[in-house]
Amino acid sequence: MEHSVTRRSLLSGALAATQLSLTAAPAQAEKPNVLVILFDDLGVHDQGYLGATDLKTPHIDRLAASGTVCRNWYSNAPVCAPARAALLTGRCPLRAGVPNNGMPLRPSEITLASALRGAGYTTGLTGKWHLGSTPETVPNAHGFDYFYGFHEGCVDYFSHRFYWGEPKIANFHDLWRNRDEIFEDGQYLTERIGQEASSFISRTPPGRPFFLYTALNAVHYPMHAPAKYVNQFSNLERERQMYAAMLSAADDAIGEILAALDRTSRRNQTLIFILGDNGATTERRAGLNNQPATAGRNTPFRGFKFSTFDGGMHVPALVNWPGHIPGSQTNTQILMTADIFPTVCRVAGVPIPPDRTLDGRDIWPVLTAGANSPHDYVAWSEGPQLAIRQGPWKLVLNGVTHDGTPEGNKPLTGDDAAFLSNVVEDPGESRNLRHKYPAVADQLQSLLQKWRQSVEAN
Repeated sequence: MEHSVTRRSLLSGALAATQLSLTAAPAQAEKPNVLVILFDDLGVHDQGYLGATDLKTPHIDRLAASGTVCRNWYSNAPVCAPARAALLTGRCPLRAGVPNNGMPLRPSEITLASALRGAGYTTGLTGKWHLGSTPETVPNAHGFDYFYGFHEGCVDYFSHRFYWGEPKIANFHDLWRNRDEIFEDGQYLTERIGQEASSFISRTPPGRPFFLYTALNAVHYPMHAPAKYVNQFSNLERERQMYAAMLSAADDAIGEILAALDRTSRRNQTLIFILGDNGATTERRAGLNNQPATAGRNTPFRGFKFSTFDGGMHVPALVNWPGHIPGSQTNTQILMTADIFPTVCRVAGVPIPPDRTLDGRDIWPVLTAGANSPHDYVAWSEGPQLAIRQGPWKLVLNGVTHDGTPEGNKPLTGDDAAFLSNVVEDPGESRNLRHKYPAVADQLQSLLQKWRQSVEAN
């Protein structure tokens, strides 16, 4: 993970549902507010609306019931920073220059915040950044008028210190308001992120649209939650109990944000995306007794965080905007996180940057008018792992499941080094069909190599 020795230098510096206008973007004078809420290391089905019965997510569940649930939504990476780079730039991680954790987002990249700010939006980020900590790479340098949160990949929820780089990097404090380091020792960070998001909404002048990116650190390790949440889940085994408590706190933070929208009469003018950055993790830091974590669940998908099997990248997602996005709907088209950038630009009346290639596509017709996915295929790169999905077919090269077992941390070898699945019939990617359908495997491998070459060329 990235660390800058000049950190201290920053101190200086469903009403009317039958009359929905579903296909046309709102008129220029009706620019919506945009709220993107991102979870960290969330299991693929670990929310109430997705079928989890031992967890409590009532605020999110209500948004799902009154919005559209996207059941084939993919992150553009199975790990934190690259997934965030894709969300903010509309470009796949390789093209955006963030192929793995520890890479800052280049100053030359245009973020969604930058694009919307140039069109009159007030822009804010509350929570996790993980895309740079130097003066030219922090959120305020990438289009955000306001920032409250932390720069690195994770922090202690109460002391707000980063200590996972030791012994190479001494543990350090990492909580900021804009470019100023602040100290709020003892305050639970998930609650503070929700409070800051709510305050940002309340402070935005009436009539001025806002873009708010709330990047929760829940349910990423360290596994911390106040007793008032932990005690609600005493029936669960210890790891799942803490995971459920952290998720419940995050759901309450979302409830506070929604209350601010209602209080300021902005709810019906706000387009909301809620999604995960990647699948649940088996990292020992999230487990107990130095054992692989077991709390987050990606069933029925194969693999976990860091894996290009679907468990690493097939994430929960919902979209909500009363009067524009259909309620009580499930969408099964293949969509991806990079699509948020061009879609928001459309509804906000903001032109797409003409000087760069975007991998995301405008999915407004998919969400509102039943159109097919604009993607002929989607592809991923994570270290030596490569993957591509086209229709029902998914090919994974050098796949690693990261399932917590010794073998799961090694790339598949032999025939399984090229693993072809029909993920519609076999969502768990359990049967390798490369020999049964060699022409499909060859076609996808060729397409994947061409994709890799194109994104590396930017």
